[in-house]
Amino acid sequence: MVLCMQELTRIEPATIEDLPILVELLMDLFARESDFRPDYNNQMRGLRLILEQPSRGRVFVLRSASQIIGMINLLFTISTAEGGFVIILEDLIIHKNFRGHGFGSQLLRYAIDYAREKSFLRITLLTHRMGEDSVVFFTKNGFQRSDMVPMRLWLGSSAETSIPLGG
Repeated sequence: MVLCMQELTRIEPATIEDLPILVELLMDLFARESDFRPDYNNQMRGLRLILEQPSRGRVFVLRSASQIIGMINLLFTISTAEGGFVIILEDLIIHKNFRGHGFGSQLLRYAIDYAREKSFLRITLLTHRMGEDSVVFFTKNGFQRSDMVPMRLWLGSSAETSIPLGG
């Protein structure tokens, strides 16, 4: 049975109590990406860092009366190109039992409306190599391909790395 989006769901900020379910969603997401290895402790630590410091970003959940259906993770930073605050959309995941029914679009539209309301200047999507379905989904929701190419320099595991405090 599929939930009726308008009647039975709501989108709200995630809470610390939601962490175990959010971690499970991320574990599912990262299991499908070749760049990442699902690690319960890393995902728990990363989400907790966001939830405990709202200036770092927001995690919103799409919730029914009985469970979390999906989540979106928005990280805040400053763009010198844009001259102001921007968002990095790092994670958007819908529980496997609810995919294909518009819940991802509902969550993404909420995030876009939030960004506009808070006067962010851009949302940059970080995603694994996208299949055609993902390209259609994000294009339908206003995203455009960019010539920017992400590159990484691994500096150690998050357990080994302290949080930089500046300077």
